[in-house]
Amino acid sequence: MSAQPAEPHGVGYDPDDILGRLPERHHEQFMNDYRAAMVAAAHETWRYRELQQVLKRWHLRAVMYSRPGHDRRAEEARTGAGGPWAPAEDVATPLPGMTLADAMTRRAGGQAG
Repeated sequence: MSAQPAEPHGVGYDPDDILGRLPERHHEQFMNDYRAAMVAAAHETWRYRELQQVLKRWHLRAVMYSRPGHDRRAEEARTGAGGPWAPAEDVATPLPGMTLADAMTRRAGGQAG
């Protein structure tokens, strides 16, 4: 079996699909972000890539927000309910010259720091 990219090259993100997946409470913010990126891209062609990034971020948000239980899990994260939780400092200790974020990325298997 060969590895395939999660998102095949050249696949765009359809604003109608994103809007259809998003819970209604996020529609206005999506449309504001999308319109701003469209206007910027219309005036300077190099900003087209930024428009694609806006659509990608909102596509990922739409997938996340539409998953069953997302609101409950988000509220638990905000309030600290549904633990057990541990302070970041207890989970990842930075080395000298490293930020806590770098240490957490390294602990998770990333390449930061």
